[in-house]
Amino acid sequence: MHSELDAGLRTAQGYTVEKAVADWLEEGLPGRTAKTVEANRDSLRPLLAVIGRIPLKDLTVQDVRTALKKMAATHSTRTLQKGHNCLTRAVRHAEGQDLVRRNVSALVDTPRGLEGRPSQSLTLEQASALLAAAESSRLHAFIVLCLLTGVRSEEARALTWEHVDLEAGTISVWRSVRAHGDTKTNRSRRTLKLPEIAVEALRGQRDRQAAERAEAGELWQEHGLVFTTSVGTEYESHNLRRDFRRVTAAAGLGARWVPKELRTSFVSMMSYQGVPVEEIARLAGHSSSRTTEVIYRRELRPVITTGAEVMDQIFRPKQRRTSTATTAG
Repeated sequence: MHSELDAGLRTAQGYTVEKAVADWLEEGLPGRTAKTVEANRDSLRPLLAVIGRIPLKDLTVQDVRTALKKMAATHSTRTLQKGHNCLTRAVRHAEGQDLVRRNVSALVDTPRGLEGRPSQSLTLEQASALLAAAESSRLHAFIVLCLLTGVRSEEARALTWEHVDLEAGTISVWRSVRAHGDTKTNRSRRTLKLPEIAVEALRGQRDRQAAERAEAGELWQEHGLVFTTSVGTEYESHNLRRDFRRVTAAAGLGARWVPKELRTSFVSMMSYQGVPVEEIARLAGHSSSRTTEVIYRRELRPVITTGAEVMDQIFRPKQRRTSTATTAG
């Protein structure tokens, strides 16, 4: 007790690890969205189930190591790392308030957890089956756009008609559903030439949306979004995953796919077709090459056409295939 007083600590016996975490979530994440705060709370739950009731000043390195070991038995390494990182930040916050002498969480190495589910990529055959199954789905244009241009699902969900030019066959990716409407990075902002099949799908989406707007009447909420619910509101991520899995199941691919794997499939198909890595980075809005870095510094960005040209070769519109077959006959 004298040692704690000499160190300037003022921790009450009833100030537990759980209360320290609650204070960090409330005070230590300024500017973060409610979604981010909740995600951090979820990451900490398995650890708090083991050490949450321990008084913070009594928390030991062994306590943290034991909690992490138990969590490792049921969670992936990545989830484990996130939970441990959040705990360390929460204790650091308390340390800054003179509520604990040292951050014992920072003294523990994160153990390995279970293997997470690896990201999947569609084969050309699977991609064709998915596009065929999607034709009768309200996600048809969304799936076509993400698969054939590589835009992130969060970018597609935030896409507005203002940034779609069907006459020129381009889209401008300037927004996402992230906080403040920003894209993942400044370099993610790009203008893409659309494959013909994507232009057709977006025209169909515009017609579908017009019909839904008329049917909804006063219930319709206009936000200018390309992809919406039946009353014009933004597509929530969990609803999107649910509807997407219905399409993958209908395509015979099972229901373990997620929308972001349309993007990984795009990158895989570009690579398979021999497109240079630097060009793929430009198309996908990555910042992993010097070429990408130089291009995305410019105020005026050129329309990137490579993806559309390659995808038009792979997934030619039905009209052109029919015309080619007739000519060949």
